[in-house]
Amino acid sequence: MIDLSPDAGQHMAREIAEAPAVFAASVAQPVALPDLPALRAIYTVARGSSDAAANILSYEIMRETGLPATSLPPSIFSLGGGVRLKDSAVLVVSQSGASPDLVRSASGARAMGATVLALTNAPDSPVEAEAQATVRIGAGPERAVPATKSVVGAIAGGMALLSALVPAYAPRAAASARAVAALHGRELPQTRALLAALLRASHVYVIGRDTGFGAAQELALKLKECCALHAEAYSSSEVLHGPLQLVTNPLLILILDTEQAEVQDSLDTAETRFRAAGGTVFRLRPSDAGATGLTPAAAAAALLCLTYPLALRTALALGHDPDRPATLSKVTETR
Repeated sequence: MIDLSPDAGQHMAREIAEAPAVFAASVAQPVALPDLPALRAIYTVARGSSDAAANILSYEIMRETGLPATSLPPSIFSLGGGVRLKDSAVLVVSQSGASPDLVRSASGARAMGATVLALTNAPDSPVEAEAQATVRIGAGPERAVPATKSVVGAIAGGMALLSALVPAYAPRAAASARAVAALHGRELPQTRALLAALLRASHVYVIGRDTGFGAAQELALKLKECCALHAEAYSSSEVLHGPLQLVTNPLLILILDTEQAEVQDSLDTAETRFRAAGGTVFRLRPSDAGATGLTPAAAAAALLCLTYPLALRTALALGHDPDRPATLSKVTETR
């Protein structure tokens, strides 16, 4: 722990508060697509929080386009010779647009025949220079080391791209943007109990399904980098195998429920099993804070808007300054 300065966490708090408006603005942006072939697949390349956003988007893209969408590891390009990508689009998601392995991924994917699309928060970044088209995250400067509003903005930017690819999706995306924007200043009704549980926790499982799994990955990452808590993300379809055994030790389980009808049985089963085994379980939904009628990707973004404050407040209570984590920097120079 460190002695906290009076302004500890102020950057992160301000950026969390800005996230709903960033989401709405990014969804609304017009996206000019390059001439695309008859696409056979859409791939994402990203790391860290950007990869969690890309995971969320991959589910939404597959559902709306019927095309396979999955993540490619940057090392395929930064350490290897790449893979054949003819008739494919590659979406490189990078808040800074500056990580060397992502720049190499963008140039490598283009060399291997892909149409490269950049989703970045930094105009004129090196990643953007390698892309045929750019979608703006539009979060503006982000000074806290943990990314928040830029993650939410990346999800929104992906939804804007999807609206350009599938025009019928655009009205639903716009309605979702209005609902997420209305979350400004709202919090989960379980906030006090959640904070108490997080302060007692040594180990946390964050569980989701479909787009909720990407949100679970991002929240687990925030609990690690902000609070130094051991947190792991699982899909509800996988967690009931070996990982269930850890509930025999004190374990806090956060279930992120996007409220899609298709995922309810899976989340219900996970909740029932963990409660029966003695785990401390919270199930969190956007509608808990009044957000309804969301697309699955927007529901994941809404859950992040509602849970980022928990990570911030837990970090401060544990004596950590989330604006300046001791071992982390804003741009990770991965090669």
